[in-house]
Amino acid sequence: MHRDYAHPGGHVAVAVFDDRIDIWSLGSLPAGITTEMLSGPHQSVLRNPLIAETFHRTGAVEVWGRGTNRVIEECKRYGVEPPSFEEQSGAVVVTFRAIIGPTPQVAPQVTPQVLAILAAADNPCSRSELQEITSLKDREHFRTAYLEPLLEAGWIEMTIPDKPRSSKQQYRITDAGRQILERREQ
Repeated sequence: MHRDYAHPGGHVAVAVFDDRIDIWSLGSLPAGITTEMLSGPHQSVLRNPLIAETFHRTGAVEVWGRGTNRVIEECKRYGVEPPSFEEQSGAVVVTFRAIIGPTPQVAPQVTPQVLAILAAADNPCSRSELQEITSLKDREHFRTAYLEPLLEAGWIEMTIPDKPRSSKQQYRITDAGRQILERREQ
């Protein structure tokens, strides 16, 4: 719908990296629109009005000029960092940052273990209690593959954030983490 069809050979590309997903759309933003405007209310400039009208009639688009804001709202709703928008080399690039970045070898076990950690953290738990739930023996692996990413994603939080190395430190689920659990239960 947004692609600039005036560029011969133009395309939309999705690039998946370990820490992010970039979506490249060849062509610049319409005149009068900046990347900063995409994160707030902004006017809609219909580059492809026939395509836009088709999407609107099918219900895929509710209101023109709200797409980026809807994406940001959904990211926040699910506890995910909103995307960034920028123009690079004659293209508009939307970047979504990874929430949890396990290595590919760990990926099949991540979902059940992360969900178990979130469920257990409904009551504050120590690191060792959470690690025991995952049945992981390697403390460093648990810290880097599970604990730190969950903290960075905002799905769990420290009970004593001022003293991260306290022997009394515990971890509890956040509202964002609860939303992840609720979504999986549905």
